[in-house]
Amino acid sequence: MSRFIRVAVFVSAACTACIAMAQPRYETLTVARLPEASPHRLYVSDISINHIVDGRLHVIDGDGLNYLGMISTGYAGNATLSLDRKELYVATTYYSRLSRGERTEVVDIHDTQTLEHRGEIAIPARHAQALPYKGLIRPSADGRWLYVQNATPASSVTVVDLKARKFAAEIATPGCWIVIPSQSAGNRFATLCGDGTMQSIVLDDNGGLKSRTRSARFFHPDEDPVFVQSDNIGDRHYFVSYKGQVYAADLSGDKPMVDAPWPLATAAEARKGWRPGGYQLVAVHRKSGRLFVAMHSGGAEGTHKNPAQEIWVFDIEKKKRLARLPGHNAIALAVSQTDQPKLFAIDGVKMGLAVFDAGVKPRFLKRMEQIGEAATLMELH
Repeated sequence: MSRFIRVAVFVSAACTACIAMAQPRYETLTVARLPEASPHRLYVSDISINHIVDGRLHVIDGDGLNYLGMISTGYAGNATLSLDRKELYVATTYYSRLSRGERTEVVDIHDTQTLEHRGEIAIPARHAQALPYKGLIRPSADGRWLYVQNATPASSVTVVDLKARKFAAEIATPGCWIVIPSQSAGNRFATLCGDGTMQSIVLDDNGGLKSRTRSARFFHPDEDPVFVQSDNIGDRHYFVSYKGQVYAADLSGDKPMVDAPWPLATAAEARKGWRPGGYQLVAVHRKSGRLFVAMHSGGAEGTHKNPAQEIWVFDIEKKKRLARLPGHNAIALAVSQTDQPKLFAIDGVKMGLAVFDAGVKPRFLKRMEQIGEAATLMELH
């Protein structure tokens, strides 16, 4: 082979390599599949107050404190999980011009494994456009119904048939607020009323009103109102008052029955103004019968949403305090129902997430910073 031919072959091979290297390499876009949910996966509702038309729900791994994903919740959306934890429901509003125009109201349905949108159910344009609170949207004990709190500002409850995937009925609840589903009867829920009573509502087979009854008056709304937030062991639901009284409401029958209250603070602590406060300020670990409450000192009129200086731990049966944990400015609490439970607290000042061992010897474990913008509610998988 001549020198000229050898050079030509070399140049040809080199050019072929250059052309191959110059070929564009396109990225393949994929969507990562979420790991199987643990009992410590958190769904954190964030009203995103600075851009309220674009609310979010943050999904966080409560074990490794990893951010897993986000679901859009529209304008002042309120979210809850299905009983089997396979679906997430968001009652929300969409306007045709973002913040104005024609109003559309739906319950959005998301798959909790993929976080994908699976459908929607149209509901009347009355859902409460409010900060996320436990009780603004809740499933019934049998998973048949979904209850959505309305405010126009008149109070009512929308009943959604989850089996038929359609709006079923609207039940007027004048003077009463929040939905507290019975745990023993799928067709019954309770609601707190401004006159110091609790109302129990029974549905008919179509989701409409069958009957309603009221409890005796058990708190004074002007002197010491109760927080609407509660947690439960079966059909015993635990409420606290602004001044730190604990009420246990039995919702196992058609008429709510409420026990005499007991105090969170000693007399000396009460004189120093130790009171509960926050947005989701109580959590109950059912197996151990422990109650966790966000507390602050110097309490007075108007401090009922103050972040916690301490988190107090109580034995419900003995009505006895067991521990005092650092507060981490908690405004929301949630505890897992595992044998080795964890307590989670949203820091309302820095929007961090504090994690505690909620077992025999409660103690602080670790934190995750900046989990959202204006988060006020958590639900565990």
